[in-house]
Amino acid sequence: MAEHAPDNSRRRFIKLTAIGLAAAPFANALLSGAASAADAVSESDPQATALGYVADATKAAKRTDAAAMCSNCNFYSGKAGEASGPCALFQGKLVTAKGWCTAWAKKPA
Repeated sequence: MAEHAPDNSRRRFIKLTAIGLAAAPFANALLSGAASAADAVSESDPQATALGYVADATKAAKRTDAAAMCSNCNFYSGKAGEASGPCALFQGKLVTAKGWCTAWAKKPA
C-alpha cells in the first residue's frame, strides 16, 4: 500500500496556517509597542505624586541626602551621563537623572 504523504503535508500546512493567524495580532502588538518612545514622568502623575517625585532633586523638601538623585538610585536603569532614563517604579516611563523621589535607594557599589 502506498502512504498518503500529501495528506500529512496538507494537515501540517493547515495547522501552521491556523497557528500563524492566531498569533498575528499578538506579534503586531509586540512590534508596535517596542517601536514607540517612552514618555517622561510628569510630577503631576498620580504615582509620581504619591512617591513625591520631583524632576529637580534640589527642590525636594523631604530629601535628606544631598547626593541622592535618580541617577544613583537602585531603581534607575538609565545610562551614565544621559539626561533621563527608565525607572523600575514608573513602568514604561522615563525619569530625569537629576530627579528624586521618596523611594530612592542607594545603588550598590
